Amino acid sequence: MLKKGNKLYSILTGSCPRCHEESMYLDENPYHMGKIFKMHEKCSHCDLKYKIEPSFFYGAMYVSYGVGIAFAVAAFVIANLFLGAGLIETFIAIIITLVVFMPVIMRVSRNIWINMFIKYDAKATSKSLNS
Repeated sequence: MLKKGNKLYSILTGSCPRCHEESMYLDENPYHMGKIFKMHEKCSHCDLKYKIEPSFFYGAMYVSYGVGIAFAVAAFVIANLFLGAGLIETFIAIIITLVVFMPVIMRVSRNIWINMFIKYDAKATSKSLNS
C-alpha cells in the first residue's frame, strides 16, 4: 500500500516529495522538540530545495488547522461514542490528544503542504547521479 511513488508514502514518512529517498528532517523523531522544524536544505539524492521560497511553510499552518480538526474529531468519536464519556471528559480527551500529537500534526502538515507543490519523479535520483 505505501510504496515509493505514492504521495501518501512521502506524507507519512516525511521523505523527499520528488525522489522519496531520504527524510526531509534532520531528526526523524518529531518528539525531539528542539529539532522539530530542523530540515535539510535540500535532498542529497535529487537536489530538491525544500524551502522553495522564504516563508514557504507558513502555508502549512492552514493545513495544520485541518489536520488538527481531524484529530479532534477522532478523539471526540472515540471518547464520546465508543467509550461513553461525558461532555467534560470528551473535551479533556480532545485537548490531551491535540497536545500529545502536536509535533506529529505539525510535521504531517508540512509534508502535506510540500507534496501539494512537488510531485514524485522516479528518474529524479538518476538525474542527480548522472550530472
